[in-house]
Amino acid sequence: MNRQPELTTLCYIEKDNKYLMMHRVKKDKDINKDKYIGVGGHFEYGESPDECLLREVKEETGLTLLKYKARGVVTFIYGDAGRPEERIVEYMHLYTADEFEGELIDCDEGELEWIDKSAVFELPIWEGDKIFFRLLEEREDYFSLKLVYSETDELIETVIK
Repeated sequence: MNRQPELTTLCYIEKDNKYLMMHRVKKDKDINKDKYIGVGGHFEYGESPDECLLREVKEETGLTLLKYKARGVVTFIYGDAGRPEERIVEYMHLYTADEFEGELIDCDEGELEWIDKSAVFELPIWEGDKIFFRLLEEREDYFSLKLVYSETDELIETVIK
């Protein structure tokens, strides 16, 4: 089997030293079930990362981004290491945004909440997310982060460039 990597975007919208985050509580079969993540999703065929970002943010939040910045690319690898042909590879384009217009809508994927940046590490988030939150705060340059998870969702490898 020759699997293709998944292509996604994820954005952390910022306001008043808070991030807009989605508490993923509405779907039963959700790899992010009960976790807090940013907003974004999968590319549609032919979309650029920016086009995917703008569409997904609008669909999930009702907001139109006016100013945003590409911050990095995160490569996720997860699944059974003993069966590499069945592992999932995802390239996630990570953004932050600090200017937007519109009103928040209800999202069918989770509950949208403004979270103080200082409280993010106390939430149920992926171990690797803690690394890119740190990079978002410490670095201005574009970064590449590779996160490898085991089949039990344990972070087993990290590479930062």
